[in-house]
Amino acid sequence: MKITINKLAKSQIEIIGSMEVSEFAKYEDKAIQRLGDRLEVDGFRKGKAPVEVVKKQVTDMMILEEMAEMALYDAYPKIIVDNKIDAIGRPQIAITKIARGSDLEFKIHTAVLPEVKLPDYVTLSKEIKEKNPKEEVIINEAEVEKTILGLRKMRAEQAHIKHEHEDADATDHAHEEIPESDYPVFDDKFAKSFGDFPAASALTEKIRSNLKMEKEVAAKDKIRLMIVEKLLAESELEVPEVLIEAEVEKIYYKLQADISGMGFSVEDYLTQVNKTEEDIKLEWRPEAEKRAKLEMIIHAISQKDNLKPTDEEVEKEVENIMTMYKDADPVLARAYIENMLGNEKVFAFLEK
Repeated sequence: MKITINKLAKSQIEIIGSMEVSEFAKYEDKAIQRLGDRLEVDGFRKGKAPVEVVKKQVTDMMILEEMAEMALYDAYPKIIVDNKIDAIGRPQIAITKIARGSDLEFKIHTAVLPEVKLPDYVTLSKEIKEKNPKEEVIINEAEVEKTILGLRKMRAEQAHIKHEHEDADATDHAHEEIPESDYPVFDDKFAKSFGDFPAASALTEKIRSNLKMEKEVAAKDKIRLMIVEKLLAESELEVPEVLIEAEVEKIYYKLQADISGMGFSVEDYLTQVNKTEEDIKLEWRPEAEKRAKLEMIIHAISQKDNLKPTDEEVEKEVENIMTMYKDADPVLARAYIENMLGNEKVFAFLEK
């Protein structure tokens, strides 16, 4: 097989190739058989007509086109591997010459992973951390008391709603603000209503711990965001259109899930905001491109520093997801986990 590869704009390549007639001819019997499997001939069950009968029912071009489809289906993965092409997305395959007794000629357009010119990301991350040193997280009592007050208010509102359902006359006061004096007392009994807390002090300690964790995560996310923005600004790459479109579809899928969870349809939402699906997808393109670019940067760092998660790490998390979500697609779950763990390893590396 003869192959020429031309680089195109926006991380696309064109593969121009030809398959020798001797190799192409090997697919004829299989092509006729596959055509026969789909053929309905009077006097025979579907797919059971003899080869000679099938040949009389189809044209020579139909056989050649079936041969070409099968031949290129087999050839494409080999072309990609042999030429070390990092192809992404679905290829566009076109037959440029097909005839009995001739070589099969074709063109393939496909997107490829772009070359990523990375900045000195280790120094970059170090400088950001030095300019934003980690501070000790302190939780003051006012924050704890505010959270406790919120819990007391929530319980008071729940009790009020329950009372409304039980007493039809109470609905006239449905929207009245409940005074703090009517909130339940924060005591051991109150604490136990939130879980396995033997005393109010145990719930207080859990609240303090959660507040501390939230602040630590927020501080960590702040540093990560600074690193991300710097990487995006100083890395050089062309983002393939197929990856931008994939990110747009991810955002749209999440919108569908969120709206469905609220009991509405996407059509209702689009009518409400007076936009079409194309309108909102166009609005999301800058954000989608930014996300795709970051994924490429993270992938490049992961490859360069060998930061992939182990099979054991992936399997453990996939098992957790499949336990929590019994109907989840295991293939999609694995892809999600590999991506999530891979990203986390890169950021953990940069933060060190």
